[in-house]
Amino acid sequence: MSLRKSSLREAHSEVDTGPLNDILFILLMFFLMISTLANPNVIRLSLPRSKSDTKSKQTTIVTIKADNTILLNNKPTPIENLPDLLKVELAKPEQDTAKLVVVIHADSSAQWGKIVDVMKISKKLGATTSATVSGKD
Repeated sequence: MSLRKSSLREAHSEVDTGPLNDILFILLMFFLMISTLANPNVIRLSLPRSKSDTKSKQTTIVTIKADNTILLNNKPTPIENLPDLLKVELAKPEQDTAKLVVVIHADSSAQWGKIVDVMKISKKLGATTSATVSGKD
């Protein structure tokens, strides 16, 4: 009776990687969640502080609705009166004369000619313009 000793002593040299895969998946999820919370690209700046909490008004807002009505700071304004009213608005003391800015909010269905007219009027008065177009597209 000859027993094979070599086959009995031969052990499987295989490692079960199922639990290892679970641990690696949990670690991957942990590091992904932590990396979204900690933003390493943030630049730390020491910003100047003001002595008062009040902020001065720096912009004048012109809104052009879908029906092409023009609002100057939420007040209906005909296009013919816009240069005079905008000049008065830009000359107010709370405006920073170095940075005269007219912000134009236009509906996407408004006529582009009205937007360009408001930009031309603002440019004539020495103000820079910033236009945003919004609406259903």
